[in-house]
Amino acid sequence: MTGPQRPGPEPDDVPAEAPTEGAPRSGLRDPERAVRGLGAATLGLEALVLLLGIQPIRVLGGDLSGATIAVVVVIAVAAVLLAGMMRRPWAWHAGTVLQGALILSGLLHWSLLALGVIFALVWAYALHVRRLILGPAPGPTTGRRGGPDA
Repeated sequence: MTGPQRPGPEPDDVPAEAPTEGAPRSGLRDPERAVRGLGAATLGLEALVLLLGIQPIRVLGGDLSGATIAVVVVIAVAAVLLAGMMRRPWAWHAGTVLQGALILSGLLHWSLLALGVIFALVWAYALHVRRLILGPAPGPTTGRRGGPDA
C-alpha cells in the first residue's frame, strides 16, 4: 500500500524567471573583466617572483650565468606585457606558451624548472576558472545546428 499520490508541480510552481541562454553563468557583473584580471594578476605575480628570485638563487649556491639571468628577465618582461594585453583573445594562448618557455628554461637552472612547474599549475587553474566562468571557448562547431551528420 502506498500513501496518497502527490500531484506533479503545477504550472504556477515553476519559477517565472528561468535563466536565458545568453545570461552569464556566474553572479559577477562583468565576468570577462574578472577573468582578465585573474590572468593579468597571475602573469604579474609570475614576473615579480622571477625577478625577485634572481638574487636568492645566486646567493644560495646557484651559479646563474649572464645568459640565464637574461632569459629570466625576458620571460618576466613578456609576462608583464601579456598581463597588459589580456583583452586580446590570443593572450591566453601566449600565456600558456610562456609557461612552456619557463619550464624549458629549467635546462639552464633547476630552480627555473621548479618555478615553471609551479606557475604552469597556477596558469592551468586560471584557465580552469576561466572555463567555469565564461563557459567553453567558441569553436568551429559552436552555434551550428546538428552535428556533422545533420
